[in-house]
Amino acid sequence: MRPDCAAEPKWDGFRALVSVERGWVVLRSRRGTAMGPSFPEVVAGAVQLPDATVLDGELVV
Repeated sequence: MRPDCAAEPKWDGFRALVSVERGWVVLRSRRGTAMGPSFPEVVAGAVQLPDATVLDGELVV
């Protein structure tokens, strides 16, 4: 790879949005489907995030 280029692997997973508001954690798919029941460990970890946090990313299992 050329030194002026960058790359990263494309992981296949679930696109998700997690938001924390006043201690409540919401984990949803990009279409708005609730994902918290399927990924309780992500919800449990997100409780530690500061209030008014929103993260968009890929859940890779």
